[in-house]
Amino acid sequence: MASFPNLVRLMQYTGIYEAKNNFSALIESVEKGEEVRITRHGKEVARILPVRRKPVITDEQIQRELSQIDALHAMIKPGPSVRELRDEGRQG
Repeated sequence: MASFPNLVRLMQYTGIYEAKNNFSALIESVEKGEEVRITRHGKEVARILPVRRKPVITDEQIQRELSQIDALHAMIKPGPSVRELRDEGRQG
């Protein structure tokens, strides 16, 4: 079975009053990769998430993807226009 360590994220729920009184400890948990959800009367009202330190996609990857899209657009040949299709349908 494959292991996906980055997909496992610890999650903690805490009430607003407790979050206010233990804010520094909650921030330490978030810095370690844990997600904190803050609740009011049992309903989630806020989340504190760790900041992503690495970009999801690099500028080079974006440029490569855009170049591939441009190449695909260059290969596409336009088909008949709507008017041509309509006229063809009326004749047939």
